[in-house]
Amino acid sequence: MDIRTKETTQMHANQQRRFFLAPIVAMVGALAIPGAAWSAQEAWPSRTITYTVPFTPGGATDIIGRLYSVHLAKMLDVPVVVENIGGTGGSIGSAKVARAKPDGYSIVGGTISSHSINASIYPNTGYDPVKSFSPIIMTGSLPNVLVVRADSPHKSVQDLINAARKTDAKLAFGSAGVGSSQHLTGELFNNSSGTKMLHVPYKGSGPALQALMGGEIDLLFDNITAAAPLVKAGTLRALAVTSKKESATLPGVKPLDQLGLPGFEVISWQAVFAPAGTPRATIDKLYQAMSETLRIPAVRSQLEGLGIEVSGEGPDALAAFQKKEVDKWAAIAKTANIKP
Repeated sequence: MDIRTKETTQMHANQQRRFFLAPIVAMVGALAIPGAAWSAQEAWPSRTITYTVPFTPGGATDIIGRLYSVHLAKMLDVPVVVENIGGTGGSIGSAKVARAKPDGYSIVGGTISSHSINASIYPNTGYDPVKSFSPIIMTGSLPNVLVVRADSPHKSVQDLINAARKTDAKLAFGSAGVGSSQHLTGELFNNSSGTKMLHVPYKGSGPALQALMGGEIDLLFDNITAAAPLVKAGTLRALAVTSKKESATLPGVKPLDQLGLPGFEVISWQAVFAPAGTPRATIDKLYQAMSETLRIPAVRSQLEGLGIEVSGEGPDALAAFQKKEVDKWAAIAKTANIKP
């Protein structure tokens, strides 16, 4: 057999092999494609969602996170686990979520401190409050309340100011951490009243309240959510709120704006964020579930009872609001010369 005949025979054999293999390859491909498509389009959610509260248990952010977790688990039919990672005004827990895979299984309860103030206080939080996150929902806002122990000699705001202005005064106010709304409120109080009270930071609202009740500090500008039950129980005395109007949670407690510090206003806000790059479809599902949660009468009543003015604004509105807050608190932090 010459070379040309051998080449012809080999060519025919190759053609026959392709003829017989083609249907098999096609069949395998047909079987494989649906599996790949299923993997790529797997329904979300299909496993546990972790809701990070970037503060220790007991504060407003923690209470809100636990409310969301219960109802999201029911609506999305997957477990929702709350983890508390406190420290650095909410930055440590927020940084963890910023680094998480943007798949909707890691979300964080962001606040005025963790997602606006801290950017101007700490040189390296490990994240950008705007660029590192995808906004989901604005839960609501609430004032801080100026509280002292029930046995404190300071029975009014003016009593406190008079005592703090004395040359030998060593009054100390606590906060949930450097850069928290409690801290900023205290610094603004110092600037507005001409006092120089010492700031003592703690790792969250709970520890700060314990410090106040234990006598480690003299006063606290805490979220009304955490402080109100202790005021109503008679453990603490409320001297003023930081909003420009009274709160239904503590009726009769006047705003600082009406107690000798005109124009004074600090409103803390609570929101929820996911890592930047989380698919918009997933963000929308989370928003829908959280929005429905806020419309549940029992949930809304509980939040309002804690002093929270419920919002429910969505991703786009939250994004616009947050950018304005970052700029606002940057200016205040510079004026107050706040350092970590």
